[in-house]
Amino acid sequence: MYPRANTLGIIVKDNYILLEEQAGKHSKGIGSYYRPIGGTIEFGERSNETLVREFTEELGVDVVVKGYISCIENIFKIDEVIGHEITQIYLVDFKDKNLYHKEYFAVSEGKKVTYAKWILKEEIFSGEKVLYPNGLTELLQEEI
Repeated sequence: MYPRANTLGIIVKDNYILLEEQAGKHSKGIGSYYRPIGGTIEFGERSNETLVREFTEELGVDVVVKGYISCIENIFKIDEVIGHEITQIYLVDFKDKNLYHKEYFAVSEGKKVTYAKWILKEEIFSGEKVLYPNGLTELLQEEI
């Protein structure tokens, strides 16, 4: 098994971050958890290109990559299964500024539909809401 290379986009609006809400078993327990929009980097695709594609595929919106933030290497365990991701993190903006007024976005990935919504930064930074990948909370506290 090899590490999975992926990329995530951070969209900020005032004191909020756009995050996808998911529920289920995760490395810190069972329940709701959050992650930025993004996905797996395909062979021959640059990570910033992946990000633009993923926002189009999952939310049906166009984004502009504003800048590179950092890379996080996340090794985690759920039950007895070890996961390993190398994640490129970018700051992005919606091309259509009217999208910042939407309360939530349907996130479609195959037959699965979840929702992305604006989460108060303090809820993430305080640990009230669980954010993945591991290490992203601390990185965002320094960068945004």
